[in-house]
Amino acid sequence: MRAPLVDRRDFLKAAGAAFFAALTPQARAATLATDAVFATAYQKRDGTFGAAVLSEVGKVLHLVSLPDRGHDVTFDPVSGQSAVFARQPGTFFVVFDHTGRREPLTVNSIAGRHFFGHGVFSQDGALLYVTENDYDNAAGVVGIYDARDGLRRLGEFPTYGVGPHELLLLADGRTLAIANGGIETHPDFGRAELNLPTMKPSLVFVDRISGDLLERHELPPALHQLSIRHMDADASGTVWFGCQHRGPATEKPLLVGSARRGRDLKLLDMPEDVLAGFRNYIGSVAANPDAGTVAVSSPEGNVFAVIEAASGKVIARHDVQEVCGLAPDHAGFRATTGTGDILGPDGGDVREPDYVWDNHMLRIG
Repeated sequence: MRAPLVDRRDFLKAAGAAFFAALTPQARAATLATDAVFATAYQKRDGTFGAAVLSEVGKVLHLVSLPDRGHDVTFDPVSGQSAVFARQPGTFFVVFDHTGRREPLTVNSIAGRHFFGHGVFSQDGALLYVTENDYDNAAGVVGIYDARDGLRRLGEFPTYGVGPHELLLLADGRTLAIANGGIETHPDFGRAELNLPTMKPSLVFVDRISGDLLERHELPPALHQLSIRHMDADASGTVWFGCQHRGPATEKPLLVGSARRGRDLKLLDMPEDVLAGFRNYIGSVAANPDAGTVAVSSPEGNVFAVIEAASGKVIARHDVQEVCGLAPDHAGFRATTGTGDILGPDGGDVREPDYVWDNHMLRIG
């Protein structure tokens, strides 16, 4: 009698981290190369930190240890390597092969700089661009690293603002969109925010080759405490951004907006109950170009919402405790939480109670 066929997704749901650890190195690498779909940073309940590679159904396939808390992950499909960045004001990032074939490489920040938790590879995989703080001069910079020569730092260019956070490489392969949160910090004061009365957030477009400023966009003066933090681009090339309000809690400004070169920033009007549910804090933004949607999350409000990109209409709201990480998954989104949940768009949820998933999740396959 022929053995029954097992659906690949059902197999991955049944297989756990122990199964993958028991494979030979060759089989493990082959499995990872085929099945790795998502990556995210984590903290375990025992106090250790790392980055995890997940299957398409959210099972842990591979773990990379980190010296401290991580934040975001970026992936280079040319080399098959990823970089995970320390949480602000961290001073390291770790480059690793998500198949586990190569040893991870830790890169430390140079004197007078720290990282903001985000970076992006050039399309050819040759360079890695990382948001950094020139903290003695209260100026944002983008550090440039040679991804083909041991992540040697080649130089930097300004972000034309203070407190840069996430950056995106747009479809032309040359233009960087950078969110300058506007908040001054200094490692001597930890994560203290030093300039809230005078902060001036902006979203800028910069030529990654020349370092020249192409466009700078600011919010109206009345919204100068609305820190622009996270971004993603939809299929049309529109950049969607999420904000974190640093003014009085009684104020309820719009928190999600869009940007395109040649146009002013546009803040998205939302139903009052949805906006209030974010509690003035957007923790992650992810676009699903195939579905034409954008998702935004708030771990402060225990909620994430899905927006139709073409109309700007909120089409779904999900109440999930400590939700933050988001990544496109088929016609919807996969989400991670600070309680150890990995939530699938079709209800295929995974519970990893030993893990606290960090703010972001990346689709790598």
